[in-house]
Amino acid sequence: MRKNRWQGRSYDLGRMTLPELVKAYATYPAIQTYAMLAVLSAGLAIFSAADWRPLMMVPVVMAVYPVAWYLLHRYVLHGRFLYRSRTMAPVWKRVHFDHHQDPHRLEVLFGALWTTLPTVAMVTMPLGAIIAGLPGAAAAFATGLVVTCFYEFAHCIQHLNFKPRSRLLRRMKELHLLHHFHHESGNYGITSYLVDRLLGTYYGKARERQRSPHVYNLGYDREEAARYPWVAELSGGPPRDGPPGATKQAASGD
Repeated sequence: MRKNRWQGRSYDLGRMTLPELVKAYATYPAIQTYAMLAVLSAGLAIFSAADWRPLMMVPVVMAVYPVAWYLLHRYVLHGRFLYRSRTMAPVWKRVHFDHHQDPHRLEVLFGALWTTLPTVAMVTMPLGAIIAGLPGAAAAFATGLVVTCFYEFAHCIQHLNFKPRSRLLRRMKELHLLHHFHHESGNYGITSYLVDRLLGTYYGKARERQRSPHVYNLGYDREEAARYPWVAELSGGPPRDGPPGATKQAASGD
């Protein structure tokens, strides 16, 4: 049996090439699961559809997804209520805190199946069911999974030691790195920053905002860790403020 490329491995996006990322991405179990479920859901939608209405779910989900991601990212992943709960602290640590503590660590950049799949289902399937019943729900879920795969890869590129040729991709990367290395309370989008613009959380240059002391700990500093110790206990130590040179990296967008 061929050994899983991810078994016992940790990947640093700051040290990887684009071909290495593609191989790691394609062999990551969660990505493979999304792809498999997307094919199965699309097949169910095709074989159970009585008309064209399930096709409507493709543009609908693509329009809803950036809004759902923004709301989830801003109010849940960057919220402080999760780490203040002993029960939810491990969830928050896995789904976002670890990523901000070390933005180049690939295995915590990817979402966890046990949090991502239910979220995608809750965002997409009710819409599909309302519009086109079971075939619509299946089509919506399949579309959501495909978009998730795209988001995950785009997110990887934004942290990879790689400068995209596309001006649009370079700009997306610059904006996301500002979120990670300059001020975390802004630029919540991944591939689209339209909702950030509409809700006033967009900023295009580092000079537009004073640097935040919480870009790496999301507000879970040593004082908070003393009051709510569960994330620190799971991490094996207090939260860190971030590696040296982070400001320079954010300013350059590389």
